[in-house]
Amino acid sequence: MKRAAFRLQPVLELRRSEERAAAAAAAVAANAAGEAARRATEQEAALAGAVLPPSLPAGSFVAAMVLLRTAATDAADARALATAQAEQAEAVRAEWTAAARRTKGLERLAERHRLAQQHAADAAEERATDDLVTGRASRGRGTDDTGTGTAWTG
Repeated sequence: MKRAAFRLQPVLELRRSEERAAAAAAAVAANAAGEAARRATEQEAALAGAVLPPSLPAGSFVAAMVLLRTAATDAADARALATAQAEQAEAVRAEWTAAARRTKGLERLAERHRLAQQHAADAAEERATDDLVTGRASRGRGTDDTGTGTAWTG
């Protein structure tokens, strides 16, 4: 018996490729989000540890305050970037999940196709075995040599 090919196999392969690409993109996005969060935490820690000397001339004090204000703005911007990248990573992960769902649906169809083919092959084998057994039984029910119509059973 000739096996029928799964007609959606090219689509399944495409979906698997899309899922692999989405998984890679999710990993890159997660790494970028983690790195951004690490940088933001470092900047916040550096800012929290900044201490002004107790006695500074007025010009140096103003310059230090401007520098601290700029560092605080940079730290806030880094945290906002980390948050945005975390949200982006979640969106990419959702795309990966959707791609995996689409792939899983086609894989279930492929498995049903495989099971249907196996069932058909098993049924054909069973029919062939039944025909073989039935054929032997009908050959064994011949008449005896006396012509009485009954076979000798010994």
